[in-house]
Amino acid sequence: MNDASPISRTKSLSKKNTRDDLRPSDILIERFGAWKALVKQLIAYFEGVADVHNSTAKELTKLGAVIQVPFRAGNHFLGEGGLQDIYSDIRDKTRAVADEHANLGRMIDSSIVQHLQKLRSDIKAHIKNIQNDTGKLATNVAKEREFSTRLITDLSASISSFKSTPMSVTSKTDPYVANAAVIHQLTKQVHAENLLHKSILAMQQNSANFEEAIVRALQSAWQTYDEWQGRTNAAIAGTHSAVSAHVARLPPDREWTAFRARHPDHLLDPATPARDPAAVVSPHRADPSVAPVRTGLLERKKRYTRAYRESFFVLTPAGFLHEYASSADREPLFSLFLPMCTLGPPSAATAASHKFHIEGRKDGTTTGGTIRRSLRLRGGEHAWSFRARSREDMLGWWDAMSTLCARHLVASDHQGERRGPVAAAVRAAGYLSEETDGVGSSEDDELEYVDAEGGPPSYTHDMEMDRKTRDPSSDAGTTVERRPSKRQQEKAAEGRLPHAGEADPPHDVDPPAAQREGSPASRRGGPPAGPA
Repeated sequence: MNDASPISRTKSLSKKNTRDDLRPSDILIERFGAWKALVKQLIAYFEGVADVHNSTAKELTKLGAVIQVPFRAGNHFLGEGGLQDIYSDIRDKTRAVADEHANLGRMIDSSIVQHLQKLRSDIKAHIKNIQNDTGKLATNVAKEREFSTRLITDLSASISSFKSTPMSVTSKTDPYVANAAVIHQLTKQVHAENLLHKSILAMQQNSANFEEAIVRALQSAWQTYDEWQGRTNAAIAGTHSAVSAHVARLPPDREWTAFRARHPDHLLDPATPARDPAAVVSPHRADPSVAPVRTGLLERKKRYTRAYRESFFVLTPAGFLHEYASSADREPLFSLFLPMCTLGPPSAATAASHKFHIEGRKDGTTTGGTIRRSLRLRGGEHAWSFRARSREDMLGWWDAMSTLCARHLVASDHQGERRGPVAAAVRAAGYLSEETDGVGSSEDDELEYVDAEGGPPSYTHDMEMDRKTRDPSSDAGTTVERRPSKRQQEKAAEGRLPHAGEADPPHDVDPPAAQREGSPASRRGGPPAGPA
């Protein structure tokens, strides 16, 4: 055959006499060789399934050992009827599931795999029977055919020799004798072929029956596996259901209720009220130095925007004026140490806004870093402008600060009607008065503090000033002149010096009011200090 398989070529039982000679034994051997390979694959599959179940059993056994019962922290949980019973059930049921998987793995190895291995051995035996029985008969038929072919060739030679040289024919080459030998051999060949034919038919029937047995064996193996697998799955499902039911039966508050009952002295009673921070008594809480002198809202002029911004201010007995973004803040945004500052006079009653100024150095830090002075006064010191919502509020703050500042200035009743060359020069320069000052304007920066006659105001707390005092006697006979303004210089005739005039004594100073504030030096009879 042209499409002969490798098995028929390598394991041929006998040589073929003709090109198209049929070898039914070879094809049967090939078929059952394929069956043997299929059974081998199924054996490998079930061996793998058994390994999976055996490995699962080992891992579940390890998982069961993770649960440690009884609990090490036994004093926190119930010994019986609580969570510890559930953990014990989980451990036991996990081990039971592991046993189910182990049993299934052993069953597959001992029953199904061994049964399939026996089936594979039977297939090998059947192939060997085909080789021994049908194969030998086929070999015998091939030999008989070969011998018949040789006798027929001899018969042809005898007949040719008889016809060509009759006198040379011998008893062995007599055509009659040769023909008798051929007839005998052909009869023998036919009998051998009939035996092969009978053997092939019997082997075909046996192969069909054996193949049916193979299929039944495979069906039986799978049915056995399915039954064992079903029983194992049912047992595992029942185990999991039992654990789930046990977990669901536990009241959620059983452990906590028992825990509270065991430790009543270590847990708080839910009815215990919360503490009131206002009722807490802390050390030095009643000390006068920790109570604010005054608190409330004030507006402070900002440096760059030149506008007022309202904040929450606190005046402390230590002499600090703290600014907070709100009353809930703990860290101040801005602080002034008033004992090193001079408090300017409050605005007049007829003023449109209620302002006052503080001159001196700033003690503390702000969010914007070091603030350079926003109001330039004499001596090159810092000054800050504050504004209140009402005059009463402004006077309240002013009175409270006046007791803490190093000194404070007061204005006369005529401060709103300033006269003289100084006031005229200010008006000529285009500056507005305090009463017409708008919100956010910078005119407050030009406010002149007026000292009381008889000497400048002194510290109310007898604190020394950083600036040096002046001797009034040294100013005797000295004329105080005012520097011409830029506008006067522009209007002065060419070649002539601008006339600034002498600084008249301020007309808005109330001597009695200034003397009421007084300085410690004046009270002691000492020489008056120079102007601030």
